[in-house]
Amino acid sequence: MAHDDQNDLFTYAMSEFIKQNFSKSQELLDKLLERNPHQKAALITRGVAHLKSGHLDEAIADFDRSIQVDPAYARAFHMRGLAKEGKSEHEAALADFDKAVELNPEYGAAYYSRSALYAKMGKEDLAAEDIEMVAHLTNANIEAFANENNIWRSLHLGLEQELLESELDR
Repeated sequence: MAHDDQNDLFTYAMSEFIKQNFSKSQELLDKLLERNPHQKAALITRGVAHLKSGHLDEAIADFDRSIQVDPAYARAFHMRGLAKEGKSEHEAALADFDKAVELNPEYGAAYYSRSALYAKMGKEDLAAEDIEMVAHLTNANIEAFANENNIWRSLHLGLEQELLESELDR
């Protein structure tokens, strides 16, 4: 399968995933992974499709393979934690959420999932700490977006001013 064919197949699989046609997405990702078993994005996507379909063991297997391909892939640990939580393996899920946060300290979704699990386990203080971190990260992301937007706006206004001045000088 040529590289472009693989990209097309992955794009088609993602399209089916977005439409929540998880079985079709899994089928397409199976074909892609037969040819390229170490394709991290395909593994994680198929794992999430399994997770959303309630096939927790299959999801965990795909997340395990994702972690084998990239041991520093925080999202794979987070997703595996969600699957383990679905199986009521709370301590194992917490370990995966912890690893996701360790690998990416700004991964808000992992903090959120860990907070929800702490709350479920009756550990309200720890849940509150993680929710505070989610709020902090959300505010930091909003501020970064605003700053980037302000920089773009400033550049855009500066360009408009230069164009206006050049028009007035004619």
